[in-house]
Amino acid sequence: MSQKVSKIFQQSGVIPYRCQNGNVEVLLITSRDRNNWVIPKGGICKGMSPPASAAKEAWEEAGIIGQVDVNKVGTYRYRKRGKIYRVQMYLLLVEMLSEDYPEVGQRQREWLDVASAIQLVKQNSLKRILKQFFQVKSASFQSSIPTHISIF
Repeated sequence: MSQKVSKIFQQSGVIPYRCQNGNVEVLLITSRDRNNWVIPKGGICKGMSPPASAAKEAWEEAGIIGQVDVNKVGTYRYRKRGKIYRVQMYLLLVEMLSEDYPEVGQRQREWLDVASAIQLVKQNSLKRILKQFFQVKSASFQSSIPTHISIF
């Protein structure tokens, strides 16, 4: 008896964040059906690194431009329409928020404190990554000097 091997589709995504009045905030977006709060993510584009592809998705889905930290902060898996996806996550320090971007009519976006963002996302593995992000950024927001790339 042979075992069916499922293909795992590779994606990359970002946790968009900013510091507002000394507090760390995360930008969440809705899924296209507007039923779930998620982070910008998508398939890794051919010829692009995972962080650069994640920055591209952040622009298309949320209208954000900023610095993507090239150091992966974690991965999570999810299942959608019978397929399994593995998402490599990166931090994106938001520098600009545009009102005109490719998916503006398909999604909502909202800045939230990290605790509220953790409550709104449904994926437990994404909640875990957000909790780790909050612990690290809360402890060292002013003292960390990450390695960044920018595609815009």
